[in-house]
Amino acid sequence: MTYSDTIRLESKGFSEILDITPEVRRIVATSGIRSGTVTVSVIGSTASVTTIEFEPALVEDFREKLQQLFPSTERSRHSETWDDDNGFSHMRASFMGPAVTLPVSGGEPVLGTWQQIVFIDHDNRPRSREIFVQLVGEA
Repeated sequence: MTYSDTIRLESKGFSEILDITPEVRRIVATSGIRSGTVTVSVIGSTASVTTIEFEPALVEDFREKLQQLFPSTERSRHSETWDDDNGFSHMRASFMGPAVTLPVSGGEPVLGTWQQIVFIDHDNRPRSREIFVQLVGEA
């Protein structure tokens, strides 16, 4: 059995990190799938989905580290070619990847006590985003 749904949200960019765990849990519950996997994947090339402890200090540490690894102020050929100044956002998104796949057991995504599913918008402007959620498993 498979089930799919979409999370739609507004984001600010510049590696804003949003906790989407409640929405993913809602979709898993609605699906009726009790055992299987859930894949959470952002549509687009300047955003990521991963897991983290969604705690304010760690979120800021993570954003700071992304800025150190892929500075938004650093020259990029992409930005020069397209005159959009978001080469860094593509690099961050490619480095992190667009999706996470988690087990589903007992009708719930399997997550640690301090583990949340997060969406990260790396682009250099606010955006309307879609995150595709697909489950495969048994009821």
